[in-house]
Parts: sequence; structure tokens; C-alpha cells
Amino acid sequence: MSDEFDDLKAAMTAATPEPDATRRAANLALAEENFARTQGLPDQRRPMSERGPLARLGHGVKTMLNVMTTRGGLTLTTGLVAVGLVMVLPMGRNLLTPPAELQRGEATLVDVDKAIREDRSATAQLGGQTAEVQSAPVAPRARLEADLADDTAFLTEPMMEAEESFVASPASNGAVANRSAEQLLVAPDAKRLVVPSDAVVVPEGDTEAFANAETSPLKITADEPVSTFSIDVDTASYAVVRSSLTRGMMPPREAVRVEEMVNYFPYAYAESNGPDPFEPTITVMPSPWNAGTNLVHIGIQGDLPLVEDRPALNLVFLIDTSGSMQDANKLPLLKQSFRLMLAELRPEDEVSIVTYAGSAGQVLEPTRAAERSTILDALDRLAAGGSTAGQAGLQQAYQVAEAMAGDGEVTRVILATDGDFNVGLSDPEALKDFIADRRESGTYLSVLGFGRGNLDDATMQALAQNGNGTAAYIDTLSEARKVLVDQLTGALFPIANDVKIQVEFNPAEIAEYRLIGYETRALRREDFNNDRIDAGEIGAGHSVTAIYEVTPVGSDAVRTGPLRYGDGEAIGEAGELGYFKMRYKMPGDSVSRLIEEPILPGQGEAGLDAQFSVAMAGFGQLLRGGDYLGAWSWGEAISLATDARGEDAFGYRAEAVTLMRLAQSLSK
Repeated sequence: MSDEFDDLKAAMTAATPEPDATRRAANLALAEENFARTQGLPDQRRPMSERGPLARLGHGVKTMLNVMTTRGGLTLTTGLVAVGLVMVLPMGRNLLTPPAELQRGEATLVDVDKAIREDRSATAQLGGQTAEVQSAPVAPRARLEADLADDTAFLTEPMMEAEESFVASPASNGAVANRSAEQLLVAPDAKRLVVPSDAVVVPEGDTEAFANAETSPLKITADEPVSTFSIDVDTASYAVVRSSLTRGMMPPREAVRVEEMVNYFPYAYAESNGPDPFEPTITVMPSPWNAGTNLVHIGIQGDLPLVEDRPALNLVFLIDTSGSMQDANKLPLLKQSFRLMLAELRPEDEVSIVTYAGSAGQVLEPTRAAERSTILDALDRLAAGGSTAGQAGLQQAYQVAEAMAGDGEVTRVILATDGDFNVGLSDPEALKDFIADRRESGTYLSVLGFGRGNLDDATMQALAQNGNGTAAYIDTLSEARKVLVDQLTGALFPIANDVKIQVEFNPAEIAEYRLIGYETRALRREDFNNDRIDAGEIGAGHSVTAIYEVTPVGSDAVRTGPLRYGDGEAIGEAGELGYFKMRYKMPGDSVSRLIEEPILPGQGEAGLDAQFSVAMAGFGQLLRGGDYLGAWSWGEAISLATDARGEDAFGYRAEAVTLMRLAQSLSK
């Protein structure tokens, strides 16, 4: 290596010329001559880089500022100069004068990013990304053109087309028409989004609405001996309660439906040994919360057919893709939930997907479940945006379902939504009539609720109760597995329709009674024998529980005193506490069948299932205020549930005890 460096050094030395003293002297002489010529100009002025009076003035000002002004002072004087320019120049005055709409408290230009974050009613497509823009009444076109005259120079041609797309809809009293086919298209290089001058971005508030009624009152048997109600296998209320408690707050009282708290859990009541798809298990036991009263516990266990014996299944996924569904616990969780369910379907089952936002559309034709990748691709392409045209979605879903239906097959629409219908029918009472007209087709309706904040439980209940269906609330992927995997057969395959219960209490034995829960399922006495009156369905393997608290004649726990003008004599046969009757229809039948049996003192044995269901009934009553529980406390409810947990394969009962403890802490 050293030899190579030595060679390089020798080569560089050889290439360097020898010093030339003669040339050096000549260069120095030339330099002296040039200097002397420059210094000898006639007017004795030296060349300078700055020319003219203004240049010299600027140089002088700069020198003065550098000498006399500190850095802070220089900043202040520069700011004053800028303000002066804004006040003097015409363009500056325009900046200080807001458009007429803004002076009136209205908005003419809305930043696109703000629209994406805050607004939820109209849709703008920004290079493939969806932004929500709230619609409001549109100002007249002439006023918009006049007020925006100075701004149009900044708009690209696509932006001008976007502004034209806002058209007042006669059906909305001047509101901006919001149809998916007319969504606002904005060029990727656009800088601003022009919206109607009256549009105002409003943050979404808590608009939750729950279906419930006041707690069922105490009834005097001599005055009103008969109690009639529709069964309820929904579980939505329990999941909503869990969602609230795990977020560190007590649930709204109206969100608690006690029967759904009880029926959330699977029970192992006795199955039918006869021709009926179920038979009642009746147990009479002491009440844990009021000494001197008893509980009449009614358990019904539906038969569970083998998977290979299930009829063919046609499913229409009706999916809410409106702007309110964009949160992580809504549409994204919905997609994950349906992926779980698809794995449980048989290859010959068929699936179709209908979506609705500003308008409804079918995004997947009826497809066999064996084509799993095709169905999943359609799900994955769904995105949230627009308003909520629930009625249009329901209409199209029922049309698709009726086209898919075949003899001996089960056809069901599964509506997945937060219940926030704001286009078309949105009133629960109007939706009842709409759904009632379509349930005669034989198509069942299941409703799955997602998300909190704007959950419209009242609408969900109206749909499920009047559409021969059930309602559940999905707040976690674990809940999705419970509803759509573990209990899939019961959720999709009915074994009995229009199931009603009627209990007649014997006034000779029972002075008072009250039904715990089922406030929204109450029926008139004459509805029991009327086969045209709709009631709840029982799915394969479903269990249903109903509990009465009864006060025997002569008990110190009787709450009502004797009447001054009553004869005081009880009417009825001694011995029987009451008489139980249940009506149901087999799927496809129009005539009901009757099951009946007497209720006797000490009937049945209170096993762990019965005891746990009573604990859950107490839990629900405590959440609603516990008007009839006396001094019974959270601690006693927790103790009863803990002792009655029994076999708990999936941990549902252990979770319930944890929720009870959370409620106990939060209630203090």
C-alpha cells in the first residue's frame, strides 16, 4: 500500500511546474497598473453597487434601523406597517369585511376537514374518502351568486359543479336533497368546498331513545284476576345495561327491561315429551325480597332440532351505511360480526345484502353461503355516509326476501342499525303499521343494534315486535359470537309464532299479584283468544322465563286494605293458586294451539336456574328503582346470583355478578 502512495506522490510532484520569477513580476506590474487607473477617475467617484436616490435612501434607512432599533422594536414597526397596508389597500378592506351570510350568523364556506369531522347528513366524496356534510335550507341561487362573486375566481370547474349539486328538495321544505346518486363530487386538487349559505355544522349530541313503560303495578286479584302478555326472547336491554356499567355509569332507567335481563341467559328447563315444541315448567317458591309473598316462576324450553334437520335458510342482510354508522363500534363491528355468522351457515343457505343511507340499493345478489369470499368482499366494500332512509331499505329488503323464499324454507331479514331513521318513516308507531303489513308474507325480521349515543332502541323494538322477530344489541365481538354463533339456531329458526301467556289467579288464595317485567308486552284479556293479534316468537332452543310475585290471602304482606263496601268474600275454589294457559302457532299456521295446567301451592322445585333467574329479576328491578323490593339490597342480589351460578360454560353468569358489583359501587 505504501508503494502505491509513493508512486502517486512522485507523479503529482512531476506534474507541478517550476516557479517562474519572470511571470510573477509581470502579473504584479499589471495589477498595480489597474489599481492606479481606477483611483484616477476624473470625478473621483468609486463604482458602487447601489444607484439612484431611492437606492441610497433605502440604504440609509437600513443603516439607521440597524443602529437605532432593537430586534423587538423592528418586529413591532414591521407589524404596524402591515396593518397600515391592510387598511389602505382595497383587497385588504375586503378581508376585514365578512360576507353578508356570516354577518347574519350563517356559513357560506365550510372547510372540508371540519365537514368530515363534525357533520353527518349529506356526503362529499374527496378522492375516494367520504366526508359528511349536514344539509340545511338552501339560500336562493341569485343570492349565492351575488355573495360569492369575489370568491368564484378561486373555484375550479369541478368545484362549481359541486356547488350546483345542492338542490332544494320540495319534500324537505327547502332542505338540501341528499341522494347517494347526487353526492357532492370534489376534485382532489380543490381547496374549498362551497355549501349552501344557510348550512351550519352541528356536533352530534346524545339522542338515545328507549322503548319502555312504567313498572307494572300491583293488581288486586278480586278486581282483576287475569294477566295476559306476549312472550319476549329479546336480549338487547341486558347488553345496553352492560355497555353503560362497563363505561362507568348507571344505565338510564328506561333502558332496563327486566324480562330481557332475565332471558339473556340460557337455562336448562325441561324439554317437551309430547307433541308440542315446548312445555311449561312452573315453580312456586318464597320471594327473596318480601317476607310473606311468593314467586310463581314459569320456565319454557324450546326444542332444539339437529343441524341436518334444519330447513333451508334465506338471509337478507339489511345494513345501515348512513353517516351515523361510521364509528368503530358500529359498521366495522357489524362487518366482523357477520363474518362470524357466515362460518356457521350451511353451503346451500343463501345470502343477499341490501344497504341504505340516503337511498337503498342491493350490493349483493342472492349468493350461496359456499361462496364465502364473494360475500365477504361485498361486506368489506361497505362504507358509512349519508342520511338514513330506513323505510326504503326495508322495502327493498322485503322485496328481495320474498323473491328468495321457497316452500319449506325459512326467510329472514336481519337489520343491522343504530336505529337512527331520519328519512321516510321514522316514528315507531308508523313503523309498526309498515312492518305489520309485511309480516303476513312469512318473512321474519331480526334487528341487531350497534353503537351508543344515538341508539334508537324504541325504533328497534317497534320493528322487532311487529315483524315476527327478535332484537339484540351488539356491543362487543364476544356478544356477536353469543348471538350469531352460539345461539344462531334459536336466532334464525322459529319453532313457534305468536306465543301468548295468560294466568288467571284464584282470589280465594291470592290477594294481590304483579308481573315482573314485560311492561311493553302487555296484551288485553280478549287478545289471548284472538289469533289475529301478533305476539312474540320462540326460536329453536330458546328458553323463556316469566315471574309473578303473589301475595296469599291473609298474609301480612298484603299492600291494599279492605274496601268499606266490599263483601270481603273471596270467590273461587280453594287449593289452586291460579290457572296457566299458553297459545302458540306452528310456523306457517294461522290457527293457534292451547297448552294449559293449574298452578298449585309448592309446585316444582327451585333449582339453580330458577334461583339465578330470580336474582337477575332482582338486579333489573334495582336498576329501575326497586319500588317493590323493600329493603332488599345490592349485596343480597349479588349473594343470590353468586350462590346460583351453577354450570357456567361461557362465563355469562360470572359476568353478570361482576356487573352487579359495578352497579353497587356506582349507585353509592
